[in-house]
Amino acid sequence: MIRIGIVGGTGYTGVELLRLLSQHPQAQLQVITSRKEAGMPVADMYPSLRKKVNIAFTEPDTQTLKQCDVVFFATPHGVAMAQARELLDADVKVIDLAADFRLKDPAEFQKWYAMEHTCTDLLAEAVYGLAEVNREAIKKARLIGLAGCYPTAVQLGLKPLLTSGQALIDESNIIADCKSGVSGAGRKAEVHTLMAEASDNFKAYGVGGHRHLPEIKQGLNNLSGRETGLIFVPHLTPMIRGILATLYVKVRPEVRDMDFQALYENHYANEPFVDVLPKGGSPETRSVRASNMVRMAVHRPQGGDTLVVLSAIDNLVKGASGQAVQVMNLMFNLPETLGLEQVPILP
Repeated sequence: MIRIGIVGGTGYTGVELLRLLSQHPQAQLQVITSRKEAGMPVADMYPSLRKKVNIAFTEPDTQTLKQCDVVFFATPHGVAMAQARELLDADVKVIDLAADFRLKDPAEFQKWYAMEHTCTDLLAEAVYGLAEVNREAIKKARLIGLAGCYPTAVQLGLKPLLTSGQALIDESNIIADCKSGVSGAGRKAEVHTLMAEASDNFKAYGVGGHRHLPEIKQGLNNLSGRETGLIFVPHLTPMIRGILATLYVKVRPEVRDMDFQALYENHYANEPFVDVLPKGGSPETRSVRASNMVRMAVHRPQGGDTLVVLSAIDNLVKGASGQAVQVMNLMFNLPETLGLEQVPILP
Protein backbone atom coordinates (compact mmCIF):
# COMPACT_ATOMS: atom_id res chain seq x y z
CA MET A 1 0.00 0.00 0.00
CA ILE A 2 1.12 3.56 -0.73
CA ARG A 3 1.06 5.75 2.38
CA ILE A 4 -0.37 9.10 1.31
CA GLY A 5 -0.32 12.59 2.76
CA ILE A 6 -2.36 15.50 1.47
CA VAL A 7 -1.43 19.05 2.39
CA GLY A 8 -4.46 21.28 1.99
CA GLY A 9 -7.34 18.83 2.10
CA THR A 10 -10.22 21.30 2.37
CA GLY A 11 -10.26 22.83 -1.12
CA TYR A 12 -11.92 21.47 -4.24
CA THR A 13 -8.80 19.72 -5.53
CA GLY A 14 -8.16 18.35 -2.04
CA VAL A 15 -11.60 16.78 -1.73
CA GLU A 16 -11.29 15.38 -5.26
CA LEU A 17 -8.03 13.72 -4.22
CA LEU A 18 -9.83 12.26 -1.21
CA ARG A 19 -12.72 11.00 -3.34
CA LEU A 20 -10.42 9.29 -5.83
CA LEU A 21 -7.85 7.95 -3.38
CA SER A 22 -10.50 6.59 -1.02
CA GLN A 23 -11.46 4.23 -3.86
CA HIS A 24 -7.91 3.43 -4.95
CA PRO A 25 -6.98 -0.18 -4.11
CA GLN A 26 -3.33 0.65 -3.37
CA ALA A 27 -3.80 3.94 -1.49
CA GLN A 28 -3.70 4.35 2.28
CA LEU A 29 -4.75 7.84 3.35
CA GLN A 30 -2.48 8.62 6.29
CA VAL A 31 -2.29 12.41 6.78
CA ILE A 32 -4.65 15.18 5.65
CA THR A 33 -3.66 18.63 6.84
CA SER A 34 -5.56 21.84 7.45
CA ARG A 35 -4.54 24.48 9.94
CA LYS A 36 -8.04 25.91 10.25
CA GLU A 37 -9.89 22.60 10.48
CA ALA A 38 -7.36 20.58 12.51
CA GLY A 39 -9.17 18.02 14.65
CA MET A 40 -12.32 17.97 12.53
CA PRO A 41 -13.19 14.59 10.98
CA VAL A 42 -12.94 14.85 7.21
CA ALA A 43 -16.44 13.41 6.81
CA ASP A 44 -17.90 16.23 8.94
CA MET A 45 -16.78 18.75 6.33
CA TYR A 46 -17.51 16.48 3.37
CA PRO A 47 -20.42 14.13 4.18
CA SER A 48 -19.98 12.53 0.75
CA LEU A 49 -16.89 10.84 2.21
CA ARG A 50 -18.64 9.22 5.22
CA LYS A 51 -17.58 5.58 5.65
CA LYS A 52 -14.86 6.17 3.02
CA VAL A 53 -12.45 8.55 4.80
CA ASN A 54 -12.32 7.95 8.56
CA ILE A 55 -9.53 10.26 9.68
CA ALA A 56 -9.46 13.87 10.84
CA PHE A 57 -7.64 16.90 9.54
CA THR A 58 -4.35 17.59 11.34
CA GLU A 59 -1.97 20.51 11.66
CA PRO A 60 0.66 20.61 8.91
CA ASP A 61 3.62 18.80 10.42
CA THR A 62 6.62 17.85 8.32
CA GLN A 63 7.66 15.07 10.70
CA THR A 64 4.31 13.34 10.24
CA LEU A 65 4.39 13.86 6.48
CA LYS A 66 7.83 12.22 6.38
CA GLN A 67 6.14 8.93 7.31
CA CYS A 68 4.34 8.95 3.95
CA ASP A 69 5.52 7.54 0.64
CA VAL A 70 4.08 10.45 -1.35
CA VAL A 71 2.69 13.85 -0.40
CA PHE A 72 0.25 15.79 -2.56
CA PHE A 73 0.19 19.57 -2.19
CA ALA A 74 -3.34 20.81 -2.93
CA THR A 75 -2.37 24.25 -1.70
CA PRO A 76 -1.94 27.82 -2.93
CA HIS A 77 1.17 28.64 -4.94
CA GLY A 78 4.27 28.96 -2.81
CA VAL A 79 3.50 26.32 -0.17
CA ALA A 80 5.08 23.29 -1.80
CA MET A 81 8.40 24.93 -2.55
CA ALA A 82 8.75 25.80 1.15
CA GLN A 83 8.47 22.12 2.22
CA ALA A 84 9.49 20.03 -0.78
CA ARG A 85 13.22 19.82 -0.08
CA GLU A 86 12.80 18.45 3.45
CA LEU A 87 10.34 15.79 2.24
CA LEU A 88 12.55 14.78 -0.68
CA ASP A 89 15.51 14.43 1.69
CA ALA A 90 13.37 11.95 3.66
CA ASP A 91 12.73 9.92 0.47
CA VAL A 92 9.13 11.11 0.18
CA LYS A 93 7.89 11.74 -3.33
CA VAL A 94 6.16 15.10 -3.92
CA ILE A 95 3.32 15.95 -6.31
CA ASP A 96 2.46 19.65 -6.36
CA LEU A 97 -0.93 20.58 -7.84
CA ALA A 98 -0.01 24.29 -7.77
CA ALA A 99 2.46 26.11 -10.00
CA ASP A 100 5.64 25.99 -7.91
CA PHE A 101 7.41 23.45 -10.14
CA ARG A 102 5.70 23.91 -13.51
CA LEU A 103 7.79 26.71 -14.97
CA LYS A 104 11.48 26.09 -15.53
CA ASP A 105 12.39 29.80 -15.54
CA PRO A 106 12.20 31.28 -12.02
CA ALA A 107 11.97 34.79 -13.48
CA GLU A 108 8.81 33.77 -15.35
CA PHE A 109 7.41 32.32 -12.13
CA GLN A 110 8.09 35.55 -10.26
CA LYS A 111 6.56 37.62 -13.06
CA TRP A 112 3.28 35.71 -13.25
CA TYR A 113 2.84 34.65 -9.61
CA ALA A 114 4.23 37.75 -7.91
CA MET A 115 6.54 35.84 -5.57
CA GLU A 116 10.17 34.81 -5.57
CA HIS A 117 10.94 31.14 -6.10
CA THR A 118 12.70 29.90 -2.98
CA CYS A 119 14.18 26.60 -4.22
CA THR A 120 15.27 27.18 -7.78
CA ASP A 121 17.77 24.32 -7.54
CA LEU A 122 14.86 21.84 -7.63
CA LEU A 123 13.37 23.23 -10.84
CA ALA A 124 15.78 21.31 -13.07
CA GLU A 125 14.84 18.04 -11.37
CA ALA A 126 11.07 18.61 -11.30
CA VAL A 127 9.14 16.73 -13.99
CA TYR A 128 6.13 18.33 -15.62
CA GLY A 129 3.14 16.19 -14.69
CA LEU A 130 1.31 15.56 -17.93
CA ALA A 131 1.35 11.80 -18.42
CA GLU A 132 0.52 11.77 -22.13
CA VAL A 133 3.62 13.92 -22.73
CA ASN A 134 6.15 12.92 -20.05
CA ARG A 135 5.19 9.35 -19.17
CA GLU A 136 8.70 7.88 -19.06
CA ALA A 137 10.20 10.78 -17.12
CA ILE A 138 7.34 10.67 -14.60
CA LYS A 139 8.07 6.99 -13.89
CA LYS A 140 11.54 7.94 -12.65
CA ALA A 141 10.61 11.20 -10.91
CA ARG A 142 10.45 12.05 -7.23
CA LEU A 143 9.18 15.64 -7.71
CA ILE A 144 6.24 16.54 -9.96
CA GLY A 145 4.91 19.94 -10.97
CA LEU A 146 1.44 18.90 -12.08
CA ALA A 147 0.09 20.44 -15.29
CA GLY A 148 -2.60 23.08 -14.86
CA CYS A 149 -6.19 22.68 -16.04
CA TYR A 150 -6.22 24.99 -19.06
CA PRO A 151 -2.70 23.86 -20.09
CA THR A 152 -3.82 20.22 -20.03
CA ALA A 153 -6.77 20.82 -22.36
CA VAL A 154 -4.73 22.98 -24.74
CA GLN A 155 -1.55 20.92 -24.93
CA LEU A 156 -3.32 17.61 -25.44
CA GLY A 157 -5.57 19.21 -28.04
CA LEU A 158 -2.56 20.36 -30.06
CA LYS A 159 -0.07 17.57 -29.38
CA PRO A 160 -0.73 15.49 -32.55
CA LEU A 161 -0.13 18.56 -34.70
CA LEU A 162 3.16 19.48 -33.02
CA THR A 163 4.80 16.07 -32.71
CA SER A 164 4.13 14.46 -36.10
CA GLY A 165 7.67 14.97 -37.35
CA GLN A 166 6.68 17.47 -40.02
CA ALA A 167 5.44 21.05 -40.01
CA LEU A 168 1.66 20.79 -40.27
CA ILE A 169 0.48 24.18 -39.01
CA ASP A 170 1.58 27.77 -38.70
CA GLU A 171 2.98 27.48 -35.18
CA SER A 172 3.38 31.24 -34.86
CA ASN A 173 -0.38 31.83 -34.88
CA ILE A 174 -2.20 29.52 -32.44
CA ILE A 175 -5.41 30.70 -30.78
CA ALA A 176 -6.74 29.02 -27.64
CA ASP A 177 -10.25 30.17 -26.74
CA CYS A 178 -11.05 28.43 -23.44
CA LYS A 179 -14.03 28.29 -21.08
CA SER A 180 -14.05 27.07 -17.49
CA GLY A 181 -16.52 26.48 -14.69
CA VAL A 182 -16.30 28.48 -11.47
CA SER A 183 -14.68 25.67 -9.44
CA GLY A 184 -11.46 26.52 -11.27
CA ALA A 185 -11.19 29.59 -9.05
CA GLY A 186 -11.02 27.41 -5.93
CA ARG A 187 -13.15 27.26 -2.79
CA LYS A 188 -12.24 30.65 -1.38
CA ALA A 189 -14.98 33.28 -1.12
CA GLU A 190 -14.66 35.88 -3.86
CA VAL A 191 -17.25 38.21 -5.33
CA HIS A 192 -16.87 37.05 -8.94
CA THR A 193 -17.76 33.45 -8.01
CA LEU A 194 -20.85 34.29 -5.96
CA MET A 195 -24.00 32.76 -7.42
CA ALA A 196 -25.54 36.17 -8.14
CA GLU A 197 -22.39 37.20 -9.98
CA ALA A 198 -21.43 34.06 -11.92
CA SER A 199 -24.82 32.60 -12.84
CA ASP A 200 -26.63 33.82 -15.94
CA ASN A 201 -23.37 35.40 -17.07
CA PHE A 202 -20.44 34.68 -19.38
CA LYS A 203 -17.25 36.72 -19.54
CA ALA A 204 -13.63 36.70 -20.63
CA TYR A 205 -10.86 37.43 -18.14
CA GLY A 206 -7.09 37.68 -18.20
CA VAL A 207 -7.22 38.76 -21.85
CA GLY A 208 -4.06 40.82 -21.54
CA GLY A 209 -2.17 37.92 -19.97
CA HIS A 210 -3.13 34.97 -17.79
CA ARG A 211 -0.72 33.07 -15.53
CA HIS A 212 -1.33 29.85 -17.46
CA LEU A 213 -0.02 31.49 -20.64
CA PRO A 214 3.71 30.90 -19.94
CA GLU A 215 3.00 27.31 -18.89
CA ILE A 216 1.11 26.58 -22.10
CA LYS A 217 3.78 28.24 -24.24
CA GLN A 218 6.54 26.33 -22.47
CA GLY A 219 4.68 23.08 -23.15
CA LEU A 220 3.93 23.85 -26.79
CA ASN A 221 7.54 24.87 -27.41
CA ASN A 222 8.72 21.59 -25.89
CA LEU A 223 6.30 19.58 -28.02
CA SER A 224 7.25 21.25 -31.29
CA GLY A 225 10.92 21.86 -30.57
CA ARG A 226 10.41 25.39 -31.84
CA GLU A 227 9.11 28.73 -30.58
CA THR A 228 5.33 28.97 -30.88
CA GLY A 229 3.06 31.98 -30.96
CA LEU A 230 -0.05 31.78 -28.78
CA ILE A 231 -3.08 33.91 -28.02
CA PHE A 232 -4.82 32.48 -24.96
CA VAL A 233 -8.14 33.88 -23.76
CA PRO A 234 -9.93 32.20 -20.83
CA HIS A 235 -13.62 32.68 -20.05
CA LEU A 236 -15.73 32.09 -16.94
CA THR A 237 -18.96 30.20 -17.57
CA PRO A 238 -21.97 29.71 -15.27
CA MET A 239 -21.27 26.05 -14.50
CA ILE A 240 -19.45 24.31 -11.66
CA ARG A 241 -17.11 21.90 -13.45
CA GLY A 242 -15.54 21.59 -16.84
CA ILE A 243 -13.25 23.16 -19.41
CA LEU A 244 -13.83 23.38 -23.13
CA ALA A 245 -10.87 24.57 -25.17
CA THR A 246 -11.54 25.66 -28.75
CA LEU A 247 -8.22 25.77 -30.59
CA TYR A 248 -7.69 27.48 -33.95
CA VAL A 249 -4.65 26.83 -36.16
CA LYS A 250 -3.76 27.42 -39.81
CA VAL A 251 -2.87 24.38 -41.91
CA ARG A 252 0.25 24.69 -44.06
CA PRO A 253 -0.43 24.60 -47.84
CA GLU A 254 1.81 21.58 -48.42
CA VAL A 255 -0.35 19.37 -46.14
CA ARG A 256 -3.78 20.57 -47.19
CA ASP A 257 -4.74 17.04 -48.25
CA MET A 258 -3.82 15.40 -44.93
CA ASP A 259 -6.49 13.40 -43.08
CA PHE A 260 -6.34 15.14 -39.70
CA GLN A 261 -9.08 12.94 -38.27
CA ALA A 262 -6.89 9.90 -38.88
CA LEU A 263 -3.87 11.74 -37.46
CA TYR A 264 -5.67 12.31 -34.15
CA GLU A 265 -7.19 8.84 -33.96
CA ASN A 266 -3.84 7.16 -34.61
CA HIS A 267 -1.92 9.44 -32.26
CA TYR A 268 -4.20 8.74 -29.30
CA ALA A 269 -5.18 5.14 -30.14
CA ASN A 270 -3.40 3.73 -27.08
CA GLU A 271 -4.07 6.50 -24.57
CA PRO A 272 -6.52 5.27 -21.92
CA PHE A 273 -7.75 8.73 -20.98
CA VAL A 274 -8.00 10.40 -24.40
CA ASP A 275 -11.08 9.85 -26.55
CA VAL A 276 -11.05 11.23 -30.10
CA LEU A 277 -14.65 11.52 -31.25
CA PRO A 278 -15.74 10.40 -34.73
CA LYS A 279 -15.63 12.94 -37.55
CA GLY A 280 -18.14 15.71 -36.96
CA GLY A 281 -18.30 15.08 -33.22
CA SER A 282 -18.42 17.79 -30.58
CA PRO A 283 -17.30 17.02 -27.01
CA GLU A 284 -19.36 18.39 -24.16
CA THR A 285 -18.11 19.18 -20.67
CA ARG A 286 -20.82 16.98 -19.18
CA SER A 287 -19.46 14.00 -21.13
CA VAL A 288 -16.32 14.09 -18.96
CA ARG A 289 -17.79 15.29 -15.65
CA ALA A 290 -16.15 13.68 -12.59
CA SER A 291 -13.89 11.55 -14.82
CA ASN A 292 -10.24 11.60 -15.87
CA MET A 293 -11.13 11.58 -19.57
CA VAL A 294 -10.19 14.06 -22.25
CA ARG A 295 -12.64 14.09 -25.13
CA MET A 296 -11.68 15.90 -28.30
CA ALA A 297 -12.72 16.43 -31.88
CA VAL A 298 -11.03 17.91 -34.94
CA HIS A 299 -12.88 19.97 -37.54
CA ARG A 300 -11.99 21.74 -40.76
CA PRO A 301 -14.82 24.20 -41.47
CA GLN A 302 -15.77 24.34 -45.15
CA GLY A 303 -12.63 22.39 -45.98
CA GLY A 304 -10.55 25.55 -45.60
CA ASP A 305 -7.11 26.12 -44.17
CA THR A 306 -8.28 26.63 -40.56
CA LEU A 307 -8.31 23.62 -38.29
CA VAL A 308 -10.55 23.75 -35.19
CA VAL A 309 -9.78 21.35 -32.36
CA LEU A 310 -12.20 20.95 -29.45
CA SER A 311 -10.87 19.58 -26.15
CA ALA A 312 -13.06 18.95 -23.09
CA ILE A 313 -11.94 17.97 -19.58
CA ASP A 314 -13.18 18.11 -16.01
CA ASN A 315 -10.96 20.82 -14.53
CA LEU A 316 -10.94 19.18 -11.08
CA VAL A 317 -10.14 15.66 -12.30
CA LYS A 318 -8.05 15.47 -15.48
CA GLY A 319 -7.22 19.14 -14.89
CA ALA A 320 -5.99 18.50 -11.35
CA SER A 321 -6.63 15.65 -8.90
CA GLY A 322 -7.29 12.80 -11.33
CA GLN A 323 -4.17 13.72 -13.23
CA ALA A 324 -2.28 13.72 -9.92
CA VAL A 325 -3.43 10.16 -9.19
CA GLN A 326 -2.54 9.12 -12.76
CA VAL A 327 0.96 10.50 -12.19
CA MET A 328 1.21 8.77 -8.80
CA ASN A 329 0.37 5.44 -10.45
CA LEU A 330 3.23 5.91 -12.88
CA MET A 331 5.67 6.92 -10.13
CA PHE A 332 4.91 3.73 -8.17
CA ASN A 333 4.91 1.40 -11.17
CA LEU A 334 1.16 0.71 -10.95
CA PRO A 335 -1.30 0.41 -13.85
CA GLU A 336 -1.84 3.97 -15.02
CA THR A 337 -5.62 3.66 -14.88
CA LEU A 338 -5.81 2.23 -11.35
CA GLY A 339 -8.47 4.00 -9.31
CA LEU A 340 -9.39 6.26 -12.23
CA GLU A 341 -11.86 4.31 -14.33
CA GLN A 342 -14.99 6.08 -13.08
CA VAL A 343 -17.58 6.64 -15.80
CA PRO A 344 -18.58 10.31 -16.22
CA ILE A 345 -21.77 11.24 -14.37
CA LEU A 346 -24.92 12.39 -16.16
CA PRO A 347 -26.97 14.51 -15.93
